[in-house]
Amino acid sequence: MNDNKNLDESDLQSISEIELINRITKSFKTKNDSTILDIGDDAAILKFEKNKLAISQDILVEGVHFDLSYVPLKHLGYKSVVVNISDIISMNIKPSHILVSIAVSNRFKVKALEELYEGIRLACSYYNVDLIGGDTTSSNKGLMISVTCIGNTENNKITQRNGVKEDDLLVVSGDLGAAYMGLQILEREKKVFEVNPNSQPDLSNYTYCIQRQLKPEARIDIINLLEELKITPTSMIDISDGLSTEINHLSNSSGFSFHIYEDKIPISEETKKACDEFKLDHSVAYLNGGEDYEVLFTVSKRHEKKISNCEQLTIIGSSVKKKDDNCMITSLGQKININSSGWDSFN
Repeated sequence: MNDNKNLDESDLQSISEIELINRITKSFKTKNDSTILDIGDDAAILKFEKNKLAISQDILVEGVHFDLSYVPLKHLGYKSVVVNISDIISMNIKPSHILVSIAVSNRFKVKALEELYEGIRLACSYYNVDLIGGDTTSSNKGLMISVTCIGNTENNKITQRNGVKEDDLLVVSGDLGAAYMGLQILEREKKVFEVNPNSQPDLSNYTYCIQRQLKPEARIDIINLLEELKITPTSMIDISDGLSTEINHLSNSSGFSFHIYEDKIPISEETKKACDEFKLDHSVAYLNGGEDYEVLFTVSKRHEKKISNCEQLTIIGSSVKKKDDNCMITSLGQKININSSGWDSFN
């Protein structure tokens, strides 16, 4: 067996699957009492009493969901966990466990996978979730990462998409559009680099947008905040595919439509400046961009004062009984139909 230094740079073919799994998961520590048996056997064992489980899975594919020419492997590992945690959070449930499976080509070294799993470990540590298993296999088309996330909750705390009531407030956390503009900036700099490999990009003016793209955070703090405020949303979804798409998802599931107000949409100054630089209307970023991983939810109008006093939450509109009438109302009072033109996996 090679020493650690040589092993870091060795090909994956020179190490067994068991050795690889032991190496990339040795620093993971369990945090949840529900974890009875984690990595190392044929299956993990979890124990829950009187609670319901929420399970979600996502696949990230090189060349489709990420570009390793500008995405560091540690950031990719972190983000792969966050995007799945965000799905569980969007059910108003706290995550507890993940399983990670990867398919990897022989161009990657052992050290590269250690970097990937270090990002996964950091996310597990930050969000207090346990890595309890997964799989590793070979690929002839780069890197693929599949993450399954599990959460559990009491029956009465689950929030689905179909619970919207008439005149509910539509609320969003944080700000929107930054991740999309971060992607535009990174893609632009990649093209510059391809023409001139000696170029040194100055990205200091885009720190926030790039961070939102490369290392997003799931809004578990919002779930904690709503719990403190004793507010149970009537519906909830995370903004992964763009605000327009998520509004239409809520509408299709509930049978209600939504009217939102252009001047209420939260967008950072850096995102606005980036849009102006790219000659893009701000609405392209916040309506269609996606990958913000903020939460979009509805609450009863009686909670308006509580929500208005929260710096991280913005009321952007409300539900209406009329069907197929999702629209944005501009500052001039014009109604613009909201069409689903965000991310589509097969388009």
